[in-house]
Amino acid sequence: MQPDQEVINRWSGSAPYWEKHGEIIEQMFAPITQALVEDAQIGRQHAVLDIATGAGEPALSVAAWVGPEGKVFGIDPVPEMVAGARRATERFGLKNAQFDVAFADHLPFPADTFDAVISRFGVMFFPSPVDAVREMLRVLKPGRKLALAVWHLAERNPFHWTLSRVIERYVDSPPPAPDAPDAFRFARPGKLAEVLTKAGAMAPSERLLQFSIQAPISVEDYWTLRYEWSEKLREKIAMLSKEQADEAKRQVLEAFREYSTDRGMRFPAEVLIVSGAKSGPA
Repeated sequence: MQPDQEVINRWSGSAPYWEKHGEIIEQMFAPITQALVEDAQIGRQHAVLDIATGAGEPALSVAAWVGPEGKVFGIDPVPEMVAGARRATERFGLKNAQFDVAFADHLPFPADTFDAVISRFGVMFFPSPVDAVREMLRVLKPGRKLALAVWHLAERNPFHWTLSRVIERYVDSPPPAPDAPDAFRFARPGKLAEVLTKAGAMAPSERLLQFSIQAPISVEDYWTLRYEWSEKLREKIAMLSKEQADEAKRQVLEAFREYSTDRGMRFPAEVLIVSGAKSGPA
């Protein structure tokens, strides 16, 4: 079951900005990448698959982790995202990273190929998460692990709600259906672990990762980053009059200043890391 074209188009529009802000995004989510490496038990010389890699993270970071004798494959359904990841590979001179357009529930790899499969903020948007996890297990080597990162509760993540609570004063944003593609689709503890169990993963586990999202940029630059990388936000702002848009931006900047430090922006954050293994001896 492939994502509908509307979803792909939405991410296509944001792809240039994810590439533009790639280095900052890498830094912001580096603690999550580290957690995925740990929970998927990624080591040197391993072959790793990063699903919904976007503009190339965390695959690019993991490529350095596995070393020149390892290999990282990143897949994403959005061609513009994959093109950006390929440009990053060339820019960094990486020989052990490859990126292709593919869908999570139809992976173009033989069974028993990878030492680890990871996905950071991808599974929330899959049309059929159970089918996608089954595919992850298929391409994993026996005994090896997959690890997925999803946002914990919205109210525990001011990175999101500081912005959304202001915009919602101007644009009505009804909550999504319980299992609709959304950033907080798997925020409830245990929900994604249930998906892994249903898909056949062995010994599913879940842990809460508490960390700080850090970006060495000003409040104004942080607004630009958030505005550019979110197609939904740009659509909502476009619905406002100029006066409303200016006032909304002023209020957002004021809210952001609570998280501004002498080293840039810093938000407390909470993410769930959910992992499981493929049956069979490692």
